[in-house]
Amino acid sequence: MSVLVAITGRDSTKLIAKMQSQLPNIHIEQLDDCQDFASVEFVLAWNAPASLWPKLINLKAVSSFGAGVDSIDLCLLPAHVEVVRIVDKQLANDMAEYVLTHVLAQKLRLKEYFLKQQQSEWKPKRAYRHDRVSILGFGELGQACAYRLANNGFKVNAWSRSPKTSTIAALYHGDQGLNDMLVNTDYLICLLPLTSNTKGIINQQLLKQLPEHAVVINVARGEHVVEADLLDALNNARLRAATLDVFACEPLPSEHPYWQHPNITLTPHCAALSDLDSVIKQIAENILRLKARQPLINCINKQQGY
Repeated sequence: MSVLVAITGRDSTKLIAKMQSQLPNIHIEQLDDCQDFASVEFVLAWNAPASLWPKLINLKAVSSFGAGVDSIDLCLLPAHVEVVRIVDKQLANDMAEYVLTHVLAQKLRLKEYFLKQQQSEWKPKRAYRHDRVSILGFGELGQACAYRLANNGFKVNAWSRSPKTSTIAALYHGDQGLNDMLVNTDYLICLLPLTSNTKGIINQQLLKQLPEHAVVINVARGEHVVEADLLDALNNARLRAATLDVFACEPLPSEHPYWQHPNITLTPHCAALSDLDSVIKQIAENILRLKARQPLINCINKQQGY
């Protein structure tokens, strides 16, 4: 059995060394060094080239290097190949803390004061009274954020494709549910998985349903946002502000208009970073499970894409 690490845009030397220490009897190699694709049964992937998958004639499982699987083109995998993702409980805590922090920052006008400080301006204003937070996506991360926000005095709504239950948030589902939620939103948090159905969901049509004082906070994937539509809404005062942690192109190019926009707060995809040791522990467990022909953990539904 061979394990292939196919992660683009990253030096995987340290990662492979840590994996090898957990799996001393498993052959692990990087994509560029692979000599025998036919022996590969398990792939750890992030933006692996499409040309790789046809070479892996004995592939049995693919693990994403992150919590999402949008970096893997599921259409290129045979039906029998299982796909797993990383589940890190600390990620949920970190994400909830980030979301609460930035909702409060927007409520308290902190970006305004940072800009005024640069101009030596002393102009105090009352905080916004807005307290309705709506979450797109109500999985593990969405629920953690809802709990943290509700415990800090916010009224929480949440939307999902299918019905769910909750004691901490008012829940909406389906197309009509989304429309009903948007008009009652002061802060819109995107925590959706990236699928063909959610790509570009934050677009002109969605944004025009929000109140003009609303704020968009995207901590999911950059491709959820139609950038031109977001900028247009901000530039024409149809949206008050945005906080963005994820982008279609990362790192964000220096010439991108987001950088200098006075109503946009940027962070470098840091809302919730996985602990490498925790990630390797889960990957190693699934590799050993595969070798022992045991069920894998954290499998996704390939049809749903998450």
